[in-house]
Amino acid sequence: MGGRRFPAQQPILISMTCCRDCPRNCGALRPDSSDGLSPLPGFCASPLRPRIARAGLHFWEEPVISGNRGSGTVFFSGCNLRCAFCQNYEISALHHGTEISIERLKEIYRELIARGAHNINLVTPTHYLRAILASLDEKLPVPVVYNSNGYENVESLRLLDGKIQIYLPDLKYADNTLALRYSNAPHYFETATRAIDEMFRQIGPYRLDENGILQRGVVIRHLVLPGHLADSAKIIDYVKNRFRSGDVLFSLMRQYLPCGKILQGEFPELNRKLSYREIQRIEKILFSSGIEDGFLQDGSAARSEFIPAFDGTGVSSPKK
Repeated sequence: MGGRRFPAQQPILISMTCCRDCPRNCGALRPDSSDGLSPLPGFCASPLRPRIARAGLHFWEEPVISGNRGSGTVFFSGCNLRCAFCQNYEISALHHGTEISIERLKEIYRELIARGAHNINLVTPTHYLRAILASLDEKLPVPVVYNSNGYENVESLRLLDGKIQIYLPDLKYADNTLALRYSNAPHYFETATRAIDEMFRQIGPYRLDENGILQRGVVIRHLVLPGHLADSAKIIDYVKNRFRSGDVLFSLMRQYLPCGKILQGEFPELNRKLSYREIQRIEKILFSSGIEDGFLQDGSAARSEFIPAFDGTGVSSPKK
């Protein structure tokens, strides 16, 4: 039989039904692998086999996650949201990365744990749900972090019940017009808050170990966008009213800097960092909210040096 040949690869959990793993519900029949040439179907444009851009110890998460030994981060390529301002645009939209087998993904977990990682941190994992489920068929000796943009199906999250110890979702927008404009995500707020409720149902109140490292819990992140402090205030108000003290941790991030499509001339209103006045105002809003469990990111984090190099580090098997 003629045509292009592909190397033999370990099959993963393939469903011949249409993919509805995320709220896009695009119904794509996603292939197991990509030939690297043909465009792939679906909003995420990703195969079922996980594509990884970087795996290593990461020290720039919240202190309860990074600790002093680092978080064992696995950066997946592709995304089911693809925000216009994404700092990981190189992998979320351009799909830089290498496809690996489920067994190699398990090996990466073991390698990171051997290097002292406090946890295994799955970054932008949603569209690889099936592969992740297969990779977590055996319980790991450290917590697993599901580091998500918050745009999740509750039905998909229920499949992860018992396999994930820490959920790290974004809550990007309270205003759905902003979600449509910058992420083309209908009903983002309702979808993300339902997802966060399911995460909390699974995990319950957060728990730290004796060294202050998170063992179980939900950490809700929100990135402040320039010119949209009113939306951030609504997010803060939602978290304050929805959860009690001791339930979840809230992380207010001030690391915004123009990236992705913003640098290509789209959405010029976002083509700047937060002003000093905006930083002062959002601090005041947060401190007056009464939220005590959480973190306020230092404004100095808004630098390109804090964006990891998506150069394939830690993806290939180490040479014997």
